[in-house]
Amino acid sequence: MLVRVLFFGVLKEITGLSADEVRVEPGATLGSLFDRYAERFETLRQSRSSILCARNQEFAAPDTELSDNDEVAFLPPVSGGSDADGAAAASRPADLPDGIIREPAGHLFALTRDAIDSQGLAREVQRPEDGAVVVFEGVVRNNTKGRATRFLEYECYESMALAGMAAIGRQIAAQYPIGRIAMTHRLGRLEIGEASVAIVVTAPHRKAAFEAALDGINRLKREVPIWKKEYFEDGALWVDGEWDDRLLSGKRE
Repeated sequence: MLVRVLFFGVLKEITGLSADEVRVEPGATLGSLFDRYAERFETLRQSRSSILCARNQEFAAPDTELSDNDEVAFLPPVSGGSDADGAAAASRPADLPDGIIREPAGHLFALTRDAIDSQGLAREVQRPEDGAVVVFEGVVRNNTKGRATRFLEYECYESMALAGMAAIGRQIAAQYPIGRIAMTHRLGRLEIGEASVAIVVTAPHRKAAFEAALDGINRLKREVPIWKKEYFEDGALWVDGEWDDRLLSGKRE
């Protein structure tokens, strides 16, 4: 069986690979495939407890068996934005050229490589009956713990990230008495002061809008496969992050 394997974030640097194709025997699992790479790259083995696996763009446990032509991804802890029900229609409008999901209920989830227009996003999702619009932006700051930052770069497992954002948004819309929610995250190089992520929530009343927006950014940072690399005058590093405990507890060694 032939399997395509993807590596992201710091795992690309550990292995020197962004993608690979390998043949596996029937009965092979995600865990046994990981072990094959860990035999080649000792640092990978040391990081195993914090790495999650995905099979065909869905989180999966290490004992999941592989099939021919599967797409496997090994995912380091996410660094997130900044310090399924319902049919989704995909389109690529000029202001969000990379990927967007528009829900029938009016929710919107997007990845983009262009500057984020949070106010335009708010105008798009606001309803006449909404008395509150909360806009959260995560922006690139000029330092980390006093160390001067030059710029950031974001990358993600795009198809899985977009689907994950939409799933979170649907769950939040069902949990809180809100009107609509929109999430968009920027990828690629970002300069100091630029927005990396925006969460917009509209609602009849402010309390629900604030609570839903906070829940949205917190979950995006811990559940969506997006990674951040920070560049300094004297080097660069992938920002340490962590997966949501619920996702880690789903691992079965």
